[in-house]
Amino acid sequence: MLRTHPVYAARAAKVSSLTRDISEYLAKLGLSPPATPSGLTVAFHSACSLQHGQRVHREPKDLLTACGFVVKDVPEAHLCCGSAGTYNILQSDIAARLRDRKIENIAKTGPDIIAAGNIGCITQIASGTATPVVHPVELIDWATGGPVPEQLKGRVGG
Repeated sequence: MLRTHPVYAARAAKVSSLTRDISEYLAKLGLSPPATPSGLTVAFHSACSLQHGQRVHREPKDLLTACGFVVKDVPEAHLCCGSAGTYNILQSDIAARLRDRKIENIAKTGPDIIAAGNIGCITQIASGTATPVVHPVELIDWATGGPVPEQLKGRVGG
């Protein structure tokens, strides 16, 4: 947003060059997770900020796959879930329709778990489904010896 601003362009470029999604950082670590919790199907929802803004596409899915999850691409993945910052508050009817469409597409993948790396998306999607919605890092933590994510306790193995 500030790349052409006469005063802030250089500072914005510096911040932008240093900024990474957690999945980009973790991908460079070369994690070697144990076999648990293999076989669970995860529908990965890529937040608009991640896929369109940061242009991060493979890292979160590759990490989850390496951790033993079966990662499914969501049909119409390029579409917003309806959260969009405050959009779900300011345009609640449209946001609800977007959420419902997103959830219908997610359901087509038959997931045990939905993973999304944005708190707005997690909250928006979770408000319309009984399928647990968690941050990908919670699943990666679990697969590398951490605790079962709270939303999954009593619902999936582990």
